[in-house]
Amino acid sequence: MRAGSKLMAATAACLGLLSGGAATAAEIALMTTGAVEHIMKGLIPAFEQASGHKVTMTVLGTGGAVDKIKSGTFADLILLGPPALDELATAGKVDAKTVTPAFHSLIAMAVRAGAKKPDIGSPEALKKALLEAKSIAYSNGPSGDHFSKVIIVKLGIAEQVRPKMSNNPGAPGTRAARGDVELAIHQIAELMPIPGIDIVGVLPRDLNTTIVYGTGLTPMAKQPEAARALVKFISEPAAAPVVRKNGMEPAPKP
Repeated sequence: MRAGSKLMAATAACLGLLSGGAATAAEIALMTTGAVEHIMKGLIPAFEQASGHKVTMTVLGTGGAVDKIKSGTFADLILLGPPALDELATAGKVDAKTVTPAFHSLIAMAVRAGAKKPDIGSPEALKKALLEAKSIAYSNGPSGDHFSKVIIVKLGIAEQVRPKMSNNPGAPGTRAARGDVELAIHQIAELMPIPGIDIVGVLPRDLNTTIVYGTGLTPMAKQPEAARALVKFISEPAAAPVVRKNGMEPAPKP
């Protein structure tokens, strides 16, 4: 059985739909961010085919998604990082009891396609690569925060490298592909889809951080049961190959 067929069968099984027991079809409004866009694009079709539900996905930056939900934009389900979900829960826009970890991500480095890949296999090697680079782009999100506020500080090179670092609008990987910057720092899942770059690898584990993405239902959810079915599906073992193919790991089940 092909991977896609296995995924659809697993979806149907976990939703109890294999014997004509499909529930009333629902339309689920999902608000999420670009880091998980390709994972969800890989998972949603099998979920829709097996469940009969329809998922409408809106993809924004984390800050934009938070602002939209706070301003009253409708969604049944939110898929963002814990700080954003916590912020929305505090604002009464996400039901804190429904927050569930979904995916884990790591920070990586990329260069323009064909460029020499620096050694980043150890903290000392990464330090050397960053000091020698002429320009470094990093993201505005959690990976960029960790890189700019933690990693370069731990390496003791913050003052040397900050003048050549930038996080102005535009994905770091896209800027590396254009040749605007030498090194791009971003989550590996966000670097993988970008043409014109080569991924050097994930940053050393003792400097890296696990970025968690999780789901949460909104109090305004019109289709809470269908949304819960989607949450359950994306955490099923059968979904793991799609998650890994797109640069993340399934979050461990509690």
